[in-house]
Amino acid sequence: MVNAVRKLHTFGFFKNVSRPDAYDRLSRCFWRSETATLVSARFFGSWSDGRGGGGAAAAAATSSSWSSLGFGRGFSSSQSGILIKALRERTGAPIKDVKAVLEQCGWDSEAAFVELRKKGLTAASKKNTRVAAEGLLAVAKSPAAAAVVEINSETDFVARNDIFQHLAVRVARAALSLEPHEGPVESSATAINLPVLEAVKIKMEHSRLNGEATVQEAVAEVAAIMGENVRLRRGFTMSSSTGIVSSYLHASQHPEVARIVGLVTLEPEEGGQRLEGQELEVEVGASLAMHVVAAKPLFLSKELVAGTALQQELDIFRSQALATGKPAAVVEKMLQGRLRKYIEEVALLEQKFVVNDSMTVRAVLDQLSKQLGRQVSISRFLRMEVGEGIQREEKNFATEVAQAA
Repeated sequence: MVNAVRKLHTFGFFKNVSRPDAYDRLSRCFWRSETATLVSARFFGSWSDGRGGGGAAAAAATSSSWSSLGFGRGFSSSQSGILIKALRERTGAPIKDVKAVLEQCGWDSEAAFVELRKKGLTAASKKNTRVAAEGLLAVAKSPAAAAVVEINSETDFVARNDIFQHLAVRVARAALSLEPHEGPVESSATAINLPVLEAVKIKMEHSRLNGEATVQEAVAEVAAIMGENVRLRRGFTMSSSTGIVSSYLHASQHPEVARIVGLVTLEPEEGGQRLEGQELEVEVGASLAMHVVAAKPLFLSKELVAGTALQQELDIFRSQALATGKPAAVVEKMLQGRLRKYIEEVALLEQKFVVNDSMTVRAVLDQLSKQLGRQVSISRFLRMEVGEGIQREEKNFATEVAQAA
């Protein structure tokens, strides 16, 4: 112990502390099993090298200089446990990951800390419990296919960051590169298998994120840089072998990201010639995608309105009509009228076109078909909005201030 204190003085530690006091402090450090080699910033933060903030420097020094301090070669189980405990408390990362990274980095605490940051594991246990309901939707397109992914963050501030947006765009492009798969006509889109997407390697070309990594690694790295819970929540693809896929990104400041997205697939009649993406087709397709964002349809046509949804609305309407005390015959007429109005609100083809409410969407398609000289229809549509379905945490500022006081 005396020899260790003498060498610590040689390295410049305990600069303003007498040798007997240093010996006393080092002894108490051992007895309390905190950090036998001064890894803990609790001791180094105030008297490591006279400049403060010595915890990090001490961790690096001790991890690479055990033998020079007179503690013998290699690590005992207790010594390695001390380093694991210190780095675990510093990062909040899982113990098994801390141990694995320390072994990988030759028990160099600073190198291990950097590696944990790269993996996005610093303070992971704390970040993962926080609600991430903000974020962005990113869209990648080709004429006959589109992919949209949602990546969430805790705050809108992070979602506006160019690093976050770069990540979202790269992930969407990776999703588009996956093997296309067409769902049945009545489905809106095909859900992406997230584990498969997370394993795809992407090339990041941002000044802060450069190089190749899997989607999962890239998301974790951005989470570490941003200091927030960042996660890939969901993704969908939509494709057509004979038609075109049109998109609309609402209030977008970037050509590939937005908070609300609409997708529509236009198809020629069965057996008809493939749509080539002519200017008129593209223009009408984009207008219909914008309509999907604005009108929020739930079903493609009245024939596809779910029976359970109809029955539920019918029960509600009947209860409301009976409450008026009107005769049964009048109630039935009221029910038919309300049911017809409900279908016009939720079925895409029956909705009033937002660009020209004198027409329905079905009429818009009929007009397009006449102009093109062949029948064109909508086979699929999708509307996505950031954070939909996520229960947001309600915060009371006054309560937070009171708790902090």
